[in-house]
Amino acid sequence: MIEEKSLELEKVVLIGIMNQEQDAEKSQEYLDELEFLTFTAGGEVVKRFTQKVDTPNPKTFIGSGKMEEVKQFVEANDIGAVIFDDELSPGQQRNIEKMLKCKILDRTGLILDIFAQRAQTSYARTQVELAQYEYLLPRLTGLWTHLERQQGGIGMRGPGETEIETDRRIVRDRITLLKKKLITIDKQMAVQRGNRGKMVRVALVGYTNVGKSTLMNVISKSEVFAENKLFATLDTTVRKVVIKNIPFLLTDTVGFIRKLPTQLVESFKSTLDEVREADLLLHVVDISHPNFEEHIDSVNKILDEIKSADKPSLMIFNKIDNYTYDTIDDDDLVTEKTTAHYSLDNWKKTWMSKLDENCIFISALNKENIDDFKDKVFDAVKKIHIARFPYNDFLYHEYTEEEEE
Repeated sequence: MIEEKSLELEKVVLIGIMNQEQDAEKSQEYLDELEFLTFTAGGEVVKRFTQKVDTPNPKTFIGSGKMEEVKQFVEANDIGAVIFDDELSPGQQRNIEKMLKCKILDRTGLILDIFAQRAQTSYARTQVELAQYEYLLPRLTGLWTHLERQQGGIGMRGPGETEIETDRRIVRDRITLLKKKLITIDKQMAVQRGNRGKMVRVALVGYTNVGKSTLMNVISKSEVFAENKLFATLDTTVRKVVIKNIPFLLTDTVGFIRKLPTQLVESFKSTLDEVREADLLLHVVDISHPNFEEHIDSVNKILDEIKSADKPSLMIFNKIDNYTYDTIDDDDLVTEKTTAHYSLDNWKKTWMSKLDENCIFISALNKENIDDFKDKVFDAVKKIHIARFPYNDFLYHEYTEEEEE
């Protein structure tokens, strides 16, 4: 069902827009992220196109002049796919595909394609397949004609690669079947979570590629897959961890991202249930990313959507080893100081100071400040543990002996 990524990178063109909600700088930032997503999916971005559009063209999203410019570049450079940063309507996608005569994807389709690559377990593959079918259902008309050629590459993995899947009724029946299958698995996973007892549950949350899996490996001494790509972790991993004398369960979850497809939020309900049922959240942030504040807002928005924003949490500012900032000469009276000029000490005096003891700056990769990090996690878990077991202080020592055995 899921096709292996070819060794040869597929040539890709990106298209973004500028409007009242996103200026030129913001548009380039989104395209930077889209390029990283493309790289993760196995593509090579050879050119970007941007256009200032107050209202997207209902037929082609961008203007006819810009579309002609894109068409000429696509034809002259053997481009395999054109990817839009914003979600296209089924009609727009069909129209653009007829004009450019190549694969057309939007941000949602690209993220779904990456998830199709990354899903390892049967459960994750079922979740991804459901999300793909729900995304593809309104796009069936015209889409299946090129799927029948058994093409590979970005956007072509997963469901719909056989001629029999051209019938909408069959796709709807498949969606119904997958939903029933997920309900059964959800019940099984709920039982598994219940069987873990009353041990304190801690969940790693955060934007994608902030170092959650690396941190998981450091403190749980496990071998969770981690690499410098988006959505390296897709399957939820749970490990028993003991810090000092208190055991707890640590969960590594899928990373969040801006414009996260609604299909994925729904189909990955059980993955998000791990966050919902956690007693403590460790919100990991890539402090070295120039727009980490927006990443924090994106994660908080999703946490709010799944009714987990009010849980006890620690803010973990990771990748301090990779943090850099611009400097201003003392005699420079022209350049205005911005957040790009903030050192870590400067940041600690901003809104971060209001976090008090609920934040720490670390490098999971270099294990810098990890002992301090463990102390903070221990204190937070201990508060929850004592509130839950006020009479069980003597068990701390028993837990330690059990772990040693």
